[in-house]
Amino acid sequence: MKWFSPGVPVRTDKPGVSLLVTSVEAASDQLLGWAGRGPHWERAVKVCAAAMAGQATAQEARRCFRLAAKEAGMLIKDESASRRLPR
Repeated sequence: MKWFSPGVPVRTDKPGVSLLVTSVEAASDQLLGWAGRGPHWERAVKVCAAAMAGQATAQEARRCFRLAAKEAGMLIKDESASRRLPR
């Protein structure tokens, strides 16, 4: 696993529940499940794949994942507002 910190809190399809994404692999899984696929999503998918292949850092993948989550409306800004499940 390629871990990053701090984790990125994102929405799920379950009301009131979010995930705290802390690895490149979990970020990749989340990205593939999102309907919103803009330019930041495309970049995040590429950088996550590169990080898993050792060609990018986990922190680079985190930064791109966070931007994609924001772009898709999946980023949780107020972490205390929902129950987080680490992933």
